[in-house]
Amino acid sequence: MNLEELDIWFSGDQRRTLTSLLRKRVGLTRIRAEYFVRLWVYLLVKQKQEHQPHLKPPLAELEFPQEAIACTQREAAKLFYCDSERGSDRAAGMMLDKLERLGLIKKFFDGTTTCIEIQPMLDVMSLSNPRQQQPQQPVQVQPDAFDPRCDTIPIANQLAPYYNWMYGTTDAVPHRLAQHLRHFAQQYSTGMRVLRRSDNLHPVGFYLLFPTAKKSENLFFTPPSRSISLAFSDVDAFEMAKPGDENCLSIFIRSWMIDRVYQQDYQVIFLQDVQQVLVKMQQDFPNICDLYALLIHPSFEGLIQALGFQKLGGDSQSSISWIYLPVDRFLALDIQQTLKS
Repeated sequence: MNLEELDIWFSGDQRRTLTSLLRKRVGLTRIRAEYFVRLWVYLLVKQKQEHQPHLKPPLAELEFPQEAIACTQREAAKLFYCDSERGSDRAAGMMLDKLERLGLIKKFFDGTTTCIEIQPMLDVMSLSNPRQQQPQQPVQVQPDAFDPRCDTIPIANQLAPYYNWMYGTTDAVPHRLAQHLRHFAQQYSTGMRVLRRSDNLHPVGFYLLFPTAKKSENLFFTPPSRSISLAFSDVDAFEMAKPGDENCLSIFIRSWMIDRVYQQDYQVIFLQDVQQVLVKMQQDFPNICDLYALLIHPSFEGLIQALGFQKLGGDSQSSISWIYLPVDRFLALDIQQTLKS
């Protein structure tokens, strides 16, 4: 399928709008977003034509294919590079690998050829298809304790794209993140919380408050890229303090993530939960007074400014930087009022 055929089924303006929406997702460059949209349209048309041979363009709306669709590297190459002289089957295969690592597609080999499944993204769908009806009874979510047996794998996969964006790569390995998460839970799970759906119990948000041993505090004053490697290494640069350690002064917010679908309605509730958990952690670490985090994506700028975080040292190798807020100042915030102003 070339660009002219793509335009017939789903216009260039529609694709550009969707590409712009997708670029807001962590880890997506313009080229990756554009290639993904082309692939999405192509697979949807291919599926529909299998079931409706006489289907005529254009597509009424862009929806998710209901199953994995056969797609060879050669097909992908023609799709990705139809407007360019460059691009081989191998390059297309590597691009498919990147899209899979970013959580946009899943690939399967059925014994004959590669099959590709587009992964659902409710936030993108609601914006790209305004006519799509919203559920009359919205799903309720609430803060809950992290369950290492049930939550580790989905959370690791949701966190991987953030690390990919942070380092400008697609090499973040969810299984390493999973190993670290379970190890943290064995050591001290109080600071590990999820935002959980009430219907299927799936986690749609996560944060990790990491009580930092005194010997690791110096890392907050070094370039972040030298010490943050959870997704790429089996060795963690930070050491966790043990409950009762009076020398523990610092809490490191190692993760903060809410699915975009739930951010507007549940961000305040999740931040209030952080306050409650910090108070609980003070019983185990009575002298904690410093709260550190990483500014890893421009989309968090507004939030960290509203909460009063200060930027510390940056990193010449990336755009990420350390941010800091005294624990007492954070606990004194009226979160709801702060985020309204």
